[in-house]
Amino acid sequence: MKRNVLITGTSTGVGLEASILFAKNGFKVYATMRNLKKADALKDAIEKEQLDIEILPLDVTDLSSIKKAVDTIIANDGKIDVLFNNAGAGFAKTTEQTSEEEIRWVTDVNYHGVVFCTKEVLPHMRKQNGGQIITITSVGGLVGQPFNEFYCGAKFAVEGYMEALANYVSKPFNIKITNVEPGGISTEFMASAVQKTSSNGQFAMGEYQGIFEKYMAGSQERAKSSEIPIYQTGKEVAEVVLQVAQNENPPLRIRSSEWAERFCQLKTQADPDGTKLRDMIANSFL
Repeated sequence: MKRNVLITGTSTGVGLEASILFAKNGFKVYATMRNLKKADALKDAIEKEQLDIEILPLDVTDLSSIKKAVDTIIANDGKIDVLFNNAGAGFAKTTEQTSEEEIRWVTDVNYHGVVFCTKEVLPHMRKQNGGQIITITSVGGLVGQPFNEFYCGAKFAVEGYMEALANYVSKPFNIKITNVEPGGISTEFMASAVQKTSSNGQFAMGEYQGIFEKYMAGSQERAKSSEIPIYQTGKEVAEVVLQVAQNENPPLRIRSSEWAERFCQLKTQADPDGTKLRDMIANSFL
């Protein structure tokens, strides 16, 4: 029987590319998205290449939607082999300018959605004594960056959640957990972040305007002058995710590019893939 994979956020970007890539590599794919009206690109790929992909509705901020999707997969296959927590959204504003609604939204999409999808899948993986949970986090889950404090805060939370969870589900229940940490991704994710945090493409930062303009100019200059590419395509990140899914002993965390590796080096050099700390904590407490 094929290994199956549940992927969130598959209408564009990494999720779309991962759905196609996993299907081409022998997985049964359950590709989920909040708005099925955005499924045309995936439907075209399925029809063109005869891919084993089933599209399901799933909104990571809606608990009933998550449960319904998981129940459907269990009814069809009786198992979930891989959960790929991909859905997320960028956000860049100062703390002072961010509304309560925006704070809750960015946290729900980037952190709570991961937690609740994982919570719904875990009992099935535990009962089948095996499974794999792969989550897109970010270099922003390891390194705090200007004007990204709410996004980074959510990603830091995901990193901590998965690290703690791995300590007690990996060995007893054979549930493998990996955080994939990209740098910049040149997909609709970036365009969505700008749209969500600006007005007509313009950022009004008040007293922070000068600092923000310096930040933006520096980001653009680094992208132009970097000796190694800063931005990856969605397909390049999806290829890293597939490699993790095919790995018998996957790392707890992995950066998806050389640039991301260098960017996080001061945080990761003592334990690059996180497995030393994971095993130390598990051995100390369990």
